[in-house]
Amino acid sequence: MNGVPLAAYIALGLFMFTTGVVGVIVRKSPIVIFMCIELMLNSVNLTFLAFARYQMAGFNKTPENIQHSMMAGQMMVIFVMAVAAAEVAVGLGIIMAIFRLRDNVDIDEMNLLRG
Repeated sequence: MNGVPLAAYIALGLFMFTTGVVGVIVRKSPIVIFMCIELMLNSVNLTFLAFARYQMAGFNKTPENIQHSMMAGQMMVIFVMAVAAAEVAVGLGIIMAIFRLRDNVDIDEMNLLRG
């Protein structure tokens, strides 16, 4: 295939995922942590689409096989986006509830949900 090689997509996805992991580990703000988790999920989406595009390199290249390959990657991206939207909605709801009770959303002090 002409254009950007698969290794470039993988390298960009690896960089995005690593940046997200470092942000989750280092940061204390829950909003920044959610943004880093979204960055990690977007890197997974990028690699899904890259593999879906380059998957048919060694297989029988009929139009039906190529279409199914491209749609498989796009379906996984839609699923990951739905999971990310649900994660943000639930997470922000929990953060808002904790903020109403304590007027503080420090991650190190969030032991409110323990039994």
